[in-house]
Amino acid sequence: MNLLAAFIFFTRLPFWRISEVPAECFKHVVPYWPLVGWLTGGISATVLWCCGQVMPLSTAWIIALISRLLVTGCLHEDGLADFLDGFGGGTSRERILHIMKDSHIGTYGVIGLIIYFILLYQLASLPLSLLCALTLCADCWSKCVASHLIHFLPYARKEEESKAHVVYGPVRFGEELLALLAGALPLVAFLPAAYWPAVVTPWIPFGLLTLLMKRRIQGYTGDCCGALFLLCELTFFLTCLTRYTLS
Repeated sequence: MNLLAAFIFFTRLPFWRISEVPAECFKHVVPYWPLVGWLTGGISATVLWCCGQVMPLSTAWIIALISRLLVTGCLHEDGLADFLDGFGGGTSRERILHIMKDSHIGTYGVIGLIIYFILLYQLASLPLSLLCALTLCADCWSKCVASHLIHFLPYARKEEESKAHVVYGPVRFGEELLALLAGALPLVAFLPAAYWPAVVTPWIPFGLLTLLMKRRIQGYTGDCCGALFLLCELTFFLTCLTRYTLS
């Protein structure tokens, strides 16, 4: 049920039709983030491969990115925009949390999303087969990295004040192992050995952003999780792009 809750929470696909999921299950979805990445990254990679057979790679890449936006309902991108608005415009803990909860997007969020997608578009210079592999690997591994946030920081709000009214519960050892395996398996299966350094670099934004959250709001929010995932993923992508350019 926890896996089904993760698919329901992080995608807009009608998984809710399969079975009614108890509310408690949504508190235990963190270890299943990488498995959600198998779905969202797999769909994006499949769309990219199919479109890449009949149209320019740059166009196919844009369509693949749109496919993930549709599948996830722009959940992570909304988190990134709110995170940038909050931390960019807030001068106190209370103000940052207030801005992030506001549904309106501000200047920092708009500019941040533009820069994010411009950088992401640069991946269109990679070969199709490599980009398909990176699309799946980056999604799964970055979700695995981001899932460790709850080990270092508490939730910054009260449960009733959260947007989703959910505060993630503790992760057991077996669940932690599952998340690691789910995040690493696509790397072992599809990532060429020359690009393995990209496995390490997402931990850099993870560490920096975790310290920033601890200093500014003494915890994390759902928006922080979404922003962290996208920035870890972007770092993975840019590392691979740099490796390809230098080869």
